[in-house]
Amino acid sequence: MKRGVIAGAAGCLVLAALTVVLLLFAMKTGSVSVTWDELLRGLFVEYDPRVAAIYDLRFPRVLVALLSGAMLSASGLLLQAVLKNPLADPGIIGISGGAAFAAAVVTMFFPMLYFSVPVLAFAGGAAAFVLIYSLSWKGGLDPVRIILVGVAVSAVFAGLTGILGGVGNASGVSVTVSGLSQRTWNDVRLLGLYAAIGLIPSFLLSPACNLMALDDTAVRGLGVNADALRAGISGVAVLLVASATAIVGVIGFLALLAPHMARKIVGSDHRILTPFCVLLGGFILLLADTAGRLIAAPYEISAAVVMSVFGGPFFIILLRRGDQIGR
Repeated sequence: MKRGVIAGAAGCLVLAALTVVLLLFAMKTGSVSVTWDELLRGLFVEYDPRVAAIYDLRFPRVLVALLSGAMLSASGLLLQAVLKNPLADPGIIGISGGAAFAAAVVTMFFPMLYFSVPVLAFAGGAAAFVLIYSLSWKGGLDPVRIILVGVAVSAVFAGLTGILGGVGNASGVSVTVSGLSQRTWNDVRLLGLYAAIGLIPSFLLSPACNLMALDDTAVRGLGVNADALRAGISGVAVLLVASATAIVGVIGFLALLAPHMARKIVGSDHRILTPFCVLLGGFILLLADTAGRLIAAPYEISAAVVMSVFGGPFFIILLRRGDQIGR
């Protein structure tokens, strides 16, 4: 156990260092180019319009990518634990779709409630989760049934959001989230608040996630209310994905990819796995966004598209292998 903790801590430190390197590279890379000396002088010594543009446009984008990636990966990890399904991804099973639909409704009809969008998106994501859970339950939770029901629910919410988008475009109102581009410091502050609200409990729930690997009878035998524990973990997971989706839109496969990669590197103990997965999710989404800005420069490929290109084949591989959590 001690050796595993040391290895996990070392892995977190290495990943944190790589994330800092990537963050610095992403901040300096783009259509506006400055030297490190110019960047530091523009930030701390004297005004520079190019540095000001980087500070107002690029810095928020990088920070939003890190925060939303961390939130999505943590959400996927919690959902995979609570549903005991290695293929659980909030984008695939429809939770992101429900959150995105709720966010679109608020954006279209109640634009004055901007700062409350993540809360209302949480309501939409929670409703989608309850719907998926109830429709999938048949004497137990079958992983294949969850995926099939989730795909259907996701398609319904995507259609409803598309209808709102069409109506909004006709009336000159945008109801779609523009991904990571055009993010502002207001988005950073809003997302940072909900990240703290969701990520701190996800760390505290690490021992509980280890318990969820047992069957419900064994959990109850330890004096723990399995249903209440499942509901609590699910609530945190839905809050994380709904808050991120309300700000950056639906980004598929990240919540599937990061937890699986993390397990292969540091194992299945959530006390080590959770912080590593959070760091890895932020790193992957920032890497996807940075690659999307560079691949076809001066044009951009959204991080959601990049994640779909790489995440889709990964999902197919998992389906063929039939992996189990913790293997």
